[in-house]
Amino acid sequence: MTNTTLFEPYNLKGLELKNRIIMAPMTRSRSDNSAHTATALHAKYYEQRATAGLIITEGTFVSEEAIGVVNVPGIYTSAQIEGWKITTEAVHQKGGLVFAQLWHTGAYSHPDLHNGKKPLAPSSINPNQQVFTAEGFKPSEEPQPMTIDDIRRTVNDFKQAAINAFEADFDGIELHGANGYLLQQFFSKNTNKREDEYGGSVENRSRILFEILDELKKVVNLTKVGIRLNPSLHGIMGIVVDDETIKLYNHIVTRLNDYDLAYIHLIEPFTDVSQNLQAVQEVAKHFRKIYNGTIIINRAFNKETATKIINDGDADLVSFGVPFIANPDLVEHFRKDIPLNTPDQTTFYTPGEKGYTDYPTLN
Repeated sequence: MTNTTLFEPYNLKGLELKNRIIMAPMTRSRSDNSAHTATALHAKYYEQRATAGLIITEGTFVSEEAIGVVNVPGIYTSAQIEGWKITTEAVHQKGGLVFAQLWHTGAYSHPDLHNGKKPLAPSSINPNQQVFTAEGFKPSEEPQPMTIDDIRRTVNDFKQAAINAFEADFDGIELHGANGYLLQQFFSKNTNKREDEYGGSVENRSRILFEILDELKKVVNLTKVGIRLNPSLHGIMGIVVDDETIKLYNHIVTRLNDYDLAYIHLIEPFTDVSQNLQAVQEVAKHFRKIYNGTIIINRAFNKETATKIINDGDADLVSFGVPFIANPDLVEHFRKDIPLNTPDQTTFYTPGEKGYTDYPTLN
């Protein structure tokens, strides 16, 4: 073991992170406007948390087809680019760094969000989730299987969204390949029943990810690109682990070594998979043996467990989600060992400042 603290700087492919505490992406549903833009309220929220070594924004939709929940900002129009510029400027003025998470929800959506059309997904598998629409939560429905043209258009949507993110002055981007959304729907056998070049083998089911990366490297610097993966997601968001899950993620992470990315952002199991031999039990420890670059790890860490996983050598950085909601200055709480504020869960996804930008800081 080494004796690294969370407060030591870290060089992320040339970006100097002032500490190893990362703000994880979290949907907060504050874009309650018809243009789906980030606003000055978003800027204030992220600015308050700019002492993090790196902020990764909430998922931002890469296209209208990507939408899967109301009141979430996009990054596919000029107005949305301008909206996000308010945030990036505010964070940079506070000396912070911020990546945009690029998001497509796939089957996790509802026809109400697409003018009555079925959402697009790899196959016609209903994830059986409750989807947040303008009329409240509604059960998801069977999606429309994507054609090859749909897939190519979606790959290009991610490419254009990346271009847009850098135009909005983000320091980098993160591809959302986790939590049961579009990319993970392609990865998983139970949501991908395709019989073409995007289904069947682990190589085919992961093909869309590498097509996106191959397009991205034509227009952006891949050292400013990360990807989030949730290899042990099981029984949530319509995803289950299977007899090829470990093989598939080993394949993905091994290939990612060839792309010189900023990082991979991994999530420890959401649920107890200790009795499931098909699931990776300790995600960071498993993929540290495979991946040569920076690993961010996430899932219910505190100061002590985060410090341990870094000192054990299994991760380089640790991301925190919910603790950052009620503790804008989470870094200082950790530094001074001061108990954390408790977040108000009733305001996690409600419009306005309450439960968003009104939490106190130590100062």
